[in-house]
Amino acid sequence: MNFKEIHIGTLINQRIKECKIEMSRICNFFKCTEADIEEMLVQDNLSTGLLLKWCKLLEYDFFRIYSHHLILYSPQSSTMKYSDNPSKENSELPRFQKNIYTKEIIDFILELITTGKKSKSQIVNEYRIPKTTLYKWIKKHGKE
Repeated sequence: MNFKEIHIGTLINQRIKECKIEMSRICNFFKCTEADIEEMLVQDNLSTGLLLKWCKLLEYDFFRIYSHHLILYSPQSSTMKYSDNPSKENSELPRFQKNIYTKEIIDFILELITTGKKSKSQIVNEYRIPKTTLYKWIKKHGKE
């Protein structure tokens, strides 16, 4: 899976085929025509409302694909901690404490280390991965 370039219509179409869902069921769910559905499937992005509906229909979290993109290609800056920015402390938006580490993310991080593109300390600082977590990955996957 290429998390850098996301074409959501293609991914939704792939999931439709995997689930073998009939077009008539999709049209009934969205209350629209087959042409409207086909138009959605060629889009590289969709509104969050539509994407949420696709997630429910296809029982798949498409938003997580975007989360992976953010983790891999836009890691949180280590200089922008919550205590350094009062506006983040006062935010009423939910604050997520735990990152989601999938096999793809772990492999990506370990590849950065094995190829020498980043050091372990750079990974810990730039991606805000706990040091103990990183060392467990290295031990478990045998990549040093």
